[in-house]
Amino acid sequence: MPLSRCQYAGGRWLGGFGPSVGARFRGVNRRGWRVWPTTSTVTDCSATRFAFEVRSLGLAVSRWQYDIEPTAGGCRVTESIWDRRPGWYVPITRLATGVRDRAVTNQRNIEATLERLKRIVESG
Repeated sequence: MPLSRCQYAGGRWLGGFGPSVGARFRGVNRRGWRVWPTTSTVTDCSATRFAFEVRSLGLAVSRWQYDIEPTAGGCRVTESIWDRRPGWYVPITRLATGVRDRAVTNQRNIEATLERLKRIVESG
């Protein structure tokens, strides 16, 4: 794994619930030797949108959203992210995660996720 990339290393649903509004999951992210957990809460869960709010150390840090639009040949998935970290928390997360430019890193990760999703769907 190149050191410039963050990787989702795994996660699990909390409280025995699966994907539904209000369900929570613990995610584990990795970048090189750095590993950090987050807790997310599902805010949208429908045929056209899946979204969740991410918290770290009790603070809101981001929102991830996947919008699914029908097209003539299948569907289009749009992945979006909102950085919700308070300004004072940004330097702390840079040290903890090793990510200097969160926007650039997230954009690369979004592109990789959508490419993997496309490969899986198109492979049948």
